Amino acid sequence: MKAEIITIGDELLLGQVIDTNSSWLGQQLNQLGIQVHYKSALPDDKEAILDGLRHAKERSNIIIITGGLGPTKDDITKNTLCDFFETRLVQNEKVLEWVTSIFKMRNLPMLESNNQQAMLPENSRVLWNRNGTAPGMWFLEDGKVFISMPGVPFEMKTIFEEEVVPLLKETFSFPSIVHRTILTSSIGESFLANKISHIEDALPSHIKLAYLPSVGMVRLRFSAYGENTEQLNLELQPIIDALYETIGTYIYGEGEDNLAQVVGMLLKGKGKTIGTAESCTGGYMAHMITLNSGSSSYFKGSIISYSNEVKINQLGVDPKIIETYGAVSEDCVKAMAEGARMVLKTDYSIAASGIAGPDGGTQEKPVGTVWIAISTPNQTVAKRLNLGDNRERTIQRTAIQALDTLRKILLEETE
Repeated sequence: MKAEIITIGDELLLGQVIDTNSSWLGQQLNQLGIQVHYKSALPDDKEAILDGLRHAKERSNIIIITGGLGPTKDDITKNTLCDFFETRLVQNEKVLEWVTSIFKMRNLPMLESNNQQAMLPENSRVLWNRNGTAPGMWFLEDGKVFISMPGVPFEMKTIFEEEVVPLLKETFSFPSIVHRTILTSSIGESFLANKISHIEDALPSHIKLAYLPSVGMVRLRFSAYGENTEQLNLELQPIIDALYETIGTYIYGEGEDNLAQVVGMLLKGKGKTIGTAESCTGGYMAHMITLNSGSSSYFKGSIISYSNEVKINQLGVDPKIIETYGAVSEDCVKAMAEGARMVLKTDYSIAASGIAGPDGGTQEKPVGTVWIAISTPNQTVAKRLNLGDNRERTIQRTAIQALDTLRKILLEETE
């Protein structure tokens, strides 16, 4: 079963709006057992849209279209669909009643352009939009399904979940697909592939492995295809067990877990607290931690010690350390971590100091040189990182490496 996603709008092609709809739809369709094999972005141009629809019909079973359903003149999707299906627009009284009620509730006048929202292709099935005025449309022709939805993400998602999914399940029979995504950190993609090559080589033909790298992390997605979900889960489990045995130290979670959340749960389970002392990361570690609900139970705060004065005056770093070794050094970052733990009165602390670039590097300490330190009730450990010359990635990778180092320490203390 092959699906295709078509997004419509000049703003997408100009880069003024980022297409998040396709990513979300791809995930939802895959969970249903539907393979997305083609995606295209089309301008607000009738001929371009018609050409895209003709090609989509030839190669796909399910064609999902988002965008171009608003009340303004540049929204031409409905009229173009009428031309494609050789039909006409007719007024839908229920939709008109719904649109009228929305404007009445908001105490706004109904313009003629708003009345046009109730004009729908005669051969389409209405897909109800309880979050807006533009309904979706369902077309079935020659065994192919065309689904048109608004481009506004929260409207599109509701229509898809509440209207489209039930109809797809009524119309088609889908195979089972089971995904298990293992999350790793502190190891590069090529090194990871080398370590688990024996597991990958032994996979049966209906189970695939995809490497999905991002900054500081690699996701391993195992996808099993078949007819029985329970059987696929049974087949996947020993493969996942073997993965943990081989690279367990690099695995921090599965599925939608995030590293800071995992660290937070370890701290919460121990009844311990943490704080950060951040120079080159500028508060990014604290940001990662506090993105998670409930972090107030274990996170006390952060000291952003970007200048040497703050390192000395707020964290108690000895000026002689900075004078002798520099702010980007093992001695300085250890002193920062220990100072943060004392000042913030936490059980653990993380510190980072480095040269994020693009300037400031030297031959001895090139751009991308970073020191991180973890201070615990029993020890303070430090590690030097060499993270390249991209400022944003250096900040992100520093925070990830520091949090992952703390994760490993917490796990070692538990054993």
